[in-house]
Amino acid sequence: MSTTPARTLLGRHDEVTRLLDLVGAAEQGRGGVLVLRGEPGIGKTALLEHVERAAPKEFQVIRASGAEFEGELPFASLHQLCVPVLAHLESLAPAYRDSLLVAFGLSDGTPDAFRVGLAALQLLATAASQRPVLCLVDDAHWMDAASAQALTFLARRVAAEPIAMVFAARDAGTLRGLDELPGLTVGGLSDAHARALLAEQKVLTLDERVRDRLLAEARGNPLALIELPKAGGFAPLTPSPVASRIERSFEARMAELPLEARLLLTLASADPTGDPGLLWPAAQLLGLGVPAASASAEASSLVRFGTRTRFCHPLARSAAYRAAEPEQRRAAHRALAEATDPVAAPDRRAWHRAQATTGPDEQVAAELESSASRAQARGGVSAGAAFLERAAELSLDAGRQSERALAAARATLAAGRADAAGELLTGIDAESLDDLQHAAFDLLRGQIAFARGADGVVRGPELILRAARRLAGSDPHRARAYCVAALEMGLAVGRAAGVMDQVLEAARTAPASGTPDLLDALVLLSSEGHRAGVPALRRALVGDEADGAARWASTPALATVIAGELWDLDLHAKIVEWLVRAGRDTGSPMIIRLGLSQLSLSAVFTGDFGRAMAAIAEEEALADAVGDLPQLYPRVHLAAWRGRRQEVLDLFAEVTNRPSGQLTGNAHWATAVLYNGLADYPAALAAAKRAVAGGDLFLTGIALPELVEAAVRCGESAAARSALESLVKRTEPAGTRFALGVAAGARALVSDAEDDHREALEYLTNTTLVPHLARAHLRYGEWLRRAGRRRDAREHLRTAHEQLSETGLEAFARRAADELRATGEVARSRSEHTYDRLTMQETHIARQVAAGATTKEVAGRLFLSPRTVDAHLRNIFRKLGITSRRQLRDMPDLG
Repeated sequence: MSTTPARTLLGRHDEVTRLLDLVGAAEQGRGGVLVLRGEPGIGKTALLEHVERAAPKEFQVIRASGAEFEGELPFASLHQLCVPVLAHLESLAPAYRDSLLVAFGLSDGTPDAFRVGLAALQLLATAASQRPVLCLVDDAHWMDAASAQALTFLARRVAAEPIAMVFAARDAGTLRGLDELPGLTVGGLSDAHARALLAEQKVLTLDERVRDRLLAEARGNPLALIELPKAGGFAPLTPSPVASRIERSFEARMAELPLEARLLLTLASADPTGDPGLLWPAAQLLGLGVPAASASAEASSLVRFGTRTRFCHPLARSAAYRAAEPEQRRAAHRALAEATDPVAAPDRRAWHRAQATTGPDEQVAAELESSASRAQARGGVSAGAAFLERAAELSLDAGRQSERALAAARATLAAGRADAAGELLTGIDAESLDDLQHAAFDLLRGQIAFARGADGVVRGPELILRAARRLAGSDPHRARAYCVAALEMGLAVGRAAGVMDQVLEAARTAPASGTPDLLDALVLLSSEGHRAGVPALRRALVGDEADGAARWASTPALATVIAGELWDLDLHAKIVEWLVRAGRDTGSPMIIRLGLSQLSLSAVFTGDFGRAMAAIAEEEALADAVGDLPQLYPRVHLAAWRGRRQEVLDLFAEVTNRPSGQLTGNAHWATAVLYNGLADYPAALAAAKRAVAGGDLFLTGIALPELVEAAVRCGESAAARSALESLVKRTEPAGTRFALGVAAGARALVSDAEDDHREALEYLTNTTLVPHLARAHLRYGEWLRRAGRRRDAREHLRTAHEQLSETGLEAFARRAADELRATGEVARSRSEHTYDRLTMQETHIARQVAAGATTKEVAGRLFLSPRTVDAHLRNIFRKLGITSRRQLRDMPDLG
């Protein structure tokens, strides 16, 4: 580093070294992040201040902090961090600039939730291109949820930028997504260092016994060693938590101050912004003598007033707020509300007004409700929930109170806090609700149960269907929609097993819809079979060409599953295309991630594994952006069709650690495909039987051909015939080339008839279903070889091997090579696929660049910085042995 570091903090050599190494790497263009974790008073803030002083002079240091005593104003902490670099806002692309302006409440509109984090990254990267940046975030455990998500996203992507980020937060489990970032636990000082620090305080009144007691109770906590001797009471009768003792020491020091100084500290503690332009007008509204009060407060060393008000420690701010009488706190919030600009900061003003209110106040409640709408529009779902919860508490009218409480629970659930949403519902008197409200109440309880998992998988649909029955007489259309919602939710969270039966049972007694709908079609499919149900499903899913998308919008997961049940890949592709486009247009994470996962599945069916990998990479980038786990089933299917046994087993192990249902069914189907490719037919048969056991839409039908093949190879003819019969009942009514070709291939295995093999080839030739066509050639070639027709067998086995190899179905290709060798011909070795040399993310980048995308466009799609994309491109060029973007266009598997 280019500067002499400041004196190392006592007892913190290792921590300081780690921090300075982080800063030094950023100075060289290698960004990084470190989360300092530890109990209150352990020295995290001191470490932040030390690294700020020790950083080279060319660094731009920007700070932010979470705030304990305020509602979750969305993006408040992110705004603090970005304010010093907002001069670079105009250099951003309009979409990113607008996202930040809207997120920070500086412009109207709804931000793209995915773009906010990337826009912040671009803003800091632009600033860092001129001077390295050091970001310091104190009290990260108190950040608003929107900021925590955005900053976590940002921190994972600074590796290619001259940016160092340091967060300080309480112990793990309180960090709102920061837990997975590189961390360092800050422990207590050693006994020797603790004694040395205590000696530095030069408190002469400490006798040896009191000193030893203090050292024992402080447990190496530096702030305790510094503050407790100043307050007296060195040996309490009973031990107490260090944090509470430190707060009491701060309170004792405040008690010695003049009244107006104490009131000024209360006012400063109630304002999380630290803005003197707000503090001083509020102090004047309280009638405080500002010069004398501020001088006394600063003389206590508890607070510093400057361009920003800063307490000496977060516990000092906490103590100042808690020590005040309730009426003093309310008066402080009242003054802050009056001093806050109602146009520039209406939400903060509304929150202060709410904190100043003791009883019901409909005007304040209405303001909070408006703030909730603005917060949710800006992506602050958690903030909206907090505003609505307080609005419900302040409501005069019982009906409005119930509406706001339900809305608060709904927003809390949307923020991913199912337990907190459930707690909000417990405060609602269900008996006072009207039918519509009670139905909404039951619907929410069901959705919360689903989200909680475990017993909720059973309880969830029961509650949603109870809501449907409650509305059956007064609102039959909504009642039927609730029935479908139960099934859609089961599919969306991967827990649909068993839900279908409950939904259909409720649907059989539901009021008629007037015109046949999706619910009617599902009932018909269940009661009368596929010959009657398939046409009804097609009408319900597609309808008129104009309103197809409107139907898919309400049941996106169900739409993809039904398209699969219809064996209609063209329809499935249309739905997937709509899902991806709608997800990008609306910014809905659920829609676009579902679309990308289904796009990968579609690409696997057509043998475009490079496209499948690119879709998986993008879905995983989105999952990371929203702090969620990526979808597993696309990876499982891709690995299974590629014949990657160990990868499938590893993924299957991960599947078992997630909630059961559709995800497990998908894994069993994929495993059956894998083992059929590996010619491990007993394992394939066991997996296929598990895949069809649940009777799930689509999964059962698509797994039956694997069951037929495995059963035939294992000599279980009865199981093969039964599976074939079930398969034909599904495929004949569907009537697509896909359905009829797969059924003919399965029938050929059971009948051992050449005509069935030829029929399978006839249906599958000239389709996009290359993997199924290649497998049909393989089965026919195997049959011909066993029939002694070696010359004919070679033709089909050669074709099978070429198609399987070119597509990347490695296990099936080895099967074809073995069969070809048995005819006396050696299969040609295949050339390596381009995507075999790249990671999934690199495959996505390579395909995008080969198609003409710019670095910035690729960065936006994968939520990376342009410098990171360029770094990936250098790796791609090296792995592929090329030197330019133009050469990427000529590489195979990237079209």
